[in-house]
Amino acid sequence: MSAVDIVILVVTGIVAGFASGLLGLGGAFIMTPLQYLVYTNMGVSPDVAVKTAFGTSLLVVLTTALSGAWRHHREKAVNWRVAFVMGGCGFVFGLIGATLTEYIPTEALKIAFGVIGILSCIRMFFAANEHANGEPEKRWWVWTLWAIPIGLMSGLLGVGGGVLMIPILVIILKFKMHHAVANSLAIMIFASIGGIIGYVINGVNAADTMQYSVGYINLTSWALLAVPAAIMAQVGAMTAHRIPRRLLIYIFTVILLYVGLRMIGVFEWLGWPI
Repeated sequence: MSAVDIVILVVTGIVAGFASGLLGLGGAFIMTPLQYLVYTNMGVSPDVAVKTAFGTSLLVVLTTALSGAWRHHREKAVNWRVAFVMGGCGFVFGLIGATLTEYIPTEALKIAFGVIGILSCIRMFFAANEHANGEPEKRWWVWTLWAIPIGLMSGLLGVGGGVLMIPILVIILKFKMHHAVANSLAIMIFASIGGIIGYVINGVNAADTMQYSVGYINLTSWALLAVPAAIMAQVGAMTAHRIPRRLLIYIFTVILLYVGLRMIGVFEWLGWPI
């Protein structure tokens, strides 16, 4: 891994960590495509590169979720009952989703990741004006039902699930926006673990995995991403409770749009070297 690769991963961790704490997202939509580019430039096969990017991102998501959720807990914004129920369900289906990656072509995973990234842009664009109407949902079985797609996406695409989780919490379960951000991170703590276990198990006997990897999780990349991400998740979480987020949400929407288009291959099709 070159010095440029190291700088890219550290900067990516800083941005992803801040976005995680501020917006309740795991940051994988930033980390995964940049890791994929770094790994393929190092000569790693596309199949191993994308699965390693997914698996490593999930372990970083766990780290940042722990950091951000702790700060939001201090702000009394986390409902741990919701986190345990939805996170536990997410854990089970995250493990299932990670297992399914062995049977889905790499290109299909990249396209799916890009499509969800673009759809998340729409969600992020309107997030600045979202409101919770009425009392938050209190029935545990409703929480469980909506945790299933979150867990599957977490394991299948190596994300924490926040992009899907926050609109569910706000629009369907009627949480206020800053409580949705806080609970999103708390749920990710549990939901990401299932996917992590899946990527470790499925990659243990895989050929051509990267050096210093446990299954499809690369420990070198994890350290470079997770340390700055955990620190910046604290900063992001504190900022979320103190300043308006509209401008930052719009900026992050542009980033997500770029990432989604990049993973689908739109820029390659247009011949744009970006």
